[in-house]
Amino acid sequence: MIPVCRLEDLPAGESVRIDTTPPIAVFNADGELYAIDDTCSHQDASLSEGWLEGCLVECPLHAASFDLRTGQPTCLPARRPVRTHQVVVMDGFVHVRPAAQEDTAA
Repeated sequence: MIPVCRLEDLPAGESVRIDTTPPIAVFNADGELYAIDDTCSHQDASLSEGWLEGCLVECPLHAASFDLRTGQPTCLPARRPVRTHQVVVMDGFVHVRPAAQEDTAA
């Protein structure tokens, strides 16, 4: 598991980027924590820099939107999903358990 931050350091509506390979973005969507690959599947843009609305994140580059729960794109121009990862909170710290490299949200 990858340590991310203290839970109190990730308030609702915010995100944090983990510099892994590939990078992972962790989001606090109204108290629910989600982790997805940080790079938009349409073009190379950081999703952690996008706009969060409910369980959707909008890419800052071309407004493609992804469901944080599934990684599925919800509108064009993105057509491919991004991987989702498990988020675990232990003793007040947020951790991410990365999905296997070949796993994709289908």
